[in-house]
Amino acid sequence: MDIPSSVIDLIKRSIEEDLGHGDITTRLVIPDESESRALFIAKDNFILAGFPFAKEVFTILDPAIIFKTFYNEGDRARKGSVLGEVTGRTHSILAGERVSLNMLQRLSGIATRTRQFVDAVSGLKTRIVDTRKTIPGHRFMEKYAVRMGGGNNHRFGLYDGILIKDNHIESVGSLKEAVQRAKAGNYLAKIEVEVESLKDVKEAIEAGADIVMLDNMSVEDMRKAVRIAHGKIKTEASGNIKLKKVREIAETGVDVISVGALTHSVRAADISMKIVG
Repeated sequence: MDIPSSVIDLIKRSIEEDLGHGDITTRLVIPDESESRALFIAKDNFILAGFPFAKEVFTILDPAIIFKTFYNEGDRARKGSVLGEVTGRTHSILAGERVSLNMLQRLSGIATRTRQFVDAVSGLKTRIVDTRKTIPGHRFMEKYAVRMGGGNNHRFGLYDGILIKDNHIESVGSLKEAVQRAKAGNYLAKIEVEVESLKDVKEAIEAGADIVMLDNMSVEDMRKAVRIAHGKIKTEASGNIKLKKVREIAETGVDVISVGALTHSVRAADISMKIVG
């Protein structure tokens, strides 16, 4: 995977934030020439994601570091598993420990949460997708983690997908007018419209939209919306989607369910790095 330069810059800034002008503890306690081997160890069960970025941390700090992984991205890690190892200068290993773990833990947490949602709708046609509710600057990594968990990416930003939401409609004056303006200025991208009622679904279809986002609708109304949209327009369920209800929502027949909780409120996986020699 090619890591974008913006993400590499972010990793560099993360290292600078933690390392500052140097690790004073390591400098005082450990000889400069010391070399070590350290293991990444799973302290919980989770879906692994983030090693390409963790490796980049050590590449930036010290190109001589040897970085090995024993699990593939998207694999299910079990408590006690040795996930990977770094070998080289002890100062470099300790300088990269926290930044690499922070990335691995959060991204694995996202992948794990995503897999829970994906497994919950297993056997149905519905796809689980993410949202733009990501930590500023971390979107590339967080959406990568969603894919490693078996989910799909929604639009990456405001620039790569047309999604007409309530504030657009309010500013323009009507759903129909907003769709018509979007169609007049675009001939490639699909047009998605956020709707809150069955009336809005019908209006979006008549206006020529390609997708309707069923925002915070009841399951019964979603079911009716899918019947109205059948063969005419794609459907997406959205709005505070909970794991315990996601299968029921998928059973309405919606094509996509977008879940902000995949990224905005996950619990980080528990991973440690232990020097063993």
